[in-house]
Amino acid sequence: MNTMHSRKLILMRHAKADYPLGVSDHDRPLAARGHREAPAAGAWLVDNELIPDYIICSDALRARSTCAWVLSELGEKGPTPYIDSRIFSAGTAQLCSIINEVPDTVSNLLVIGHQPILQELALRLASRDSDEEAVYELAMNYPTLGTTVLETSHPYSHLDARDARVTHFIAPRPA
Repeated sequence: MNTMHSRKLILMRHAKADYPLGVSDHDRPLAARGHREAPAAGAWLVDNELIPDYIICSDALRARSTCAWVLSELGEKGPTPYIDSRIFSAGTAQLCSIINEVPDTVSNLLVIGHQPILQELALRLASRDSDEEAVYELAMNYPTLGTTVLETSHPYSHLDARDARVTHFIAPRPA
């Protein structure tokens, strides 16, 4: 096994969600703003050559809808996402364990989930040689569509703490 293979872990918070009366948190849809903005996240991935070859997405409606918009921008390059019901209620350690299950053959992994777990996991995984400004920005605020890109030479199965270098943090918005 080649542990020197560079891998990218992309952690993306879902787009802006609505709060309709009588709808459970799990079943909250995207707000109109979320539908307008979510494609920008997919376009940003394409523009930065960060095409995922594997996607794990929360089963919450707002995450699945965000994933559909991202996939619309990835086009034929987009993989079929794996919808994982554990992500919605996962803590930081459990989300890390879910990522640890990803095959070592995956180069670019996209995880679409929720706050505050994505922010906490990004900070947990951030190595000392991470981009200082990106880490500061993600630590201060992880807005909807907040996207952290981490790079590592470790297999996903070995990620735990301080194992990946944060290279980018952005909340893509339409031009």
